[in-house]
Amino acid sequence: MKNENQAITALREARDEFVSQWGVIGSAWGVNRTMAQIHALLITAPSALSTDEVMAELKISRGNAHRNLRDLVSWGLVRSVVRKGERKEFFEAEKNVWKMFCIIIRERRRRALRPAQAVLKECLSRTNNLRGTEAAAFNKQLKALSDFLELADGVITKLSQSEQSKMVPWALKFLK
Repeated sequence: MKNENQAITALREARDEFVSQWGVIGSAWGVNRTMAQIHALLITAPSALSTDEVMAELKISRGNAHRNLRDLVSWGLVRSVVRKGERKEFFEAEKNVWKMFCIIIRERRRRALRPAQAVLKECLSRTNNLRGTEAAAFNKQLKALSDFLELADGVITKLSQSEQSKMVPWALKFLK
């Protein structure tokens, strides 16, 4: 019994650490900490959790839990689950790591890369006809950034549309 309790405690501590650190990582990726922590909680949960369970586990308000769960659903990282005979809504995360990765990079492209591309395009169109060395240097730099983002967008598009079984062996060739 003592070993079983120790194992449960060790698992709980490791899960708490993962949830906490996933929140930090999410912040670095432009996702709010609570949203990332809810995601971590759900990807490590053995079964779907209710909003109340998420609130209790992370010690957050109903509004905060609800808003972040809705955001995770809109990203496609979490889905709502209806249990027969239950009034509560339950949530489960996509647990396939490759699918999760593809969803995240598609969302980052949509929320960060595409707006940056639009800003660069707008700035280039406003300054393209300007003359002088400063304007030429400005446009050259923005064109280089634009070309890079265009390349990154193409890579992200191909990567997120591919199957793990085809992409991972291909990527591993370049990492060796």
